[in-house]
Amino acid sequence: MKRFAPANRRRLSAPGLRTFLAIADLWELIDEERLLVLGMPSRSTYYSWVKAVREHRDITLNVDRLTRISIVLGVHQALGNLYLAERDALEWLKTPHRAPLFGGRSPMDLITSGSQDGLLSVRRFLDAASGGLYMQPNEIDQAFRPYQEADIVFM
Repeated sequence: MKRFAPANRRRLSAPGLRTFLAIADLWELIDEERLLVLGMPSRSTYYSWVKAVREHRDITLNVDRLTRISIVLGVHQALGNLYLAERDALEWLKTPHRAPLFGGRSPMDLITSGSQDGLLSVRRFLDAASGGLYMQPNEIDQAFRPYQEADIVFM
């Protein structure tokens, strides 16, 4: 397929990895967690990629790595849609949850599990929450009272 062609992967790899590094910094991921999210490249390979993209040189990542980066970008975007403050999004990522998907673990545990399935599960959960499907209530929801007819203002 054309989207997996080496030229297309080369075009996407450096900017994608630079963006991943910025998100990993924001999420406070240590190197071991970064390697797990990226599918466990060797440390020397990872560091050579990082050096290259910081020097604005081209690299070409494989489809699996680009897919993982894409999922991380999607998780980050979904968190931005759901939370106004980055600290709240980070807290959600690192807090254990009772939703069946998480089973008392944090979303970050799935993200850094090393599997693409873990990444995708968190992404799908957030996409569902963004679309209005189930997500556990937070503090704001607990104080919510349904709108009354008098609350509606017509201009």
